[in-house]
Amino acid sequence: MVLARWRQILAPVLLSVLLLVTACSPQPPSRFEQTQVETTQKGAPSAVATDATQGGAFNQFFPKSVSGYEIVPAQEKKGFAEYKVNQGGKNVAMLAISDTTGTPAAEKFKNSTMKIAGYPAVEQGQNGTAILVNDRYQVKVLSRDPSFTKENRAEWLTKFDLNGLTKLS
Repeated sequence: MVLARWRQILAPVLLSVLLLVTACSPQPPSRFEQTQVETTQKGAPSAVATDATQGGAFNQFFPKSVSGYEIVPAQEKKGFAEYKVNQGGKNVAMLAISDTTGTPAAEKFKNSTMKIAGYPAVEQGQNGTAILVNDRYQVKVLSRDPSFTKENRAEWLTKFDLNGLTKLS
């Protein structure tokens, strides 16, 4: 009888010890945890320059909704703002303005021979077109649907308030 009682007690105690030992053993950091450590260490470079323009300041320069297209805010953070272009309830393009201060993003415009609205322009892959305004602000249109062509992207770049953006400091 005493032996049966010990078995009833011993099994849960051993199981608990086993779980405790395996749960508390150190695990190597995942690649994501390691990246987090590396990018948040003291002295690690910031992803966005400290003097980058707040994303909310860009909102006034985006095109407004026009016949057949609905322009919807999507994301806003320091140095960046993004809007969706929807047509018939379907996302066909993305519009973005980003502050290139402190990043090498503006370098790709230096040798550009293409211009849109008088600003240096580049194609970014098959689905992106961007211009550089005031040697600082990248204005980009990305196709999200095959019906939204390279010509559409160039046209939408001219719908931004580019003159207003040049005055932003």
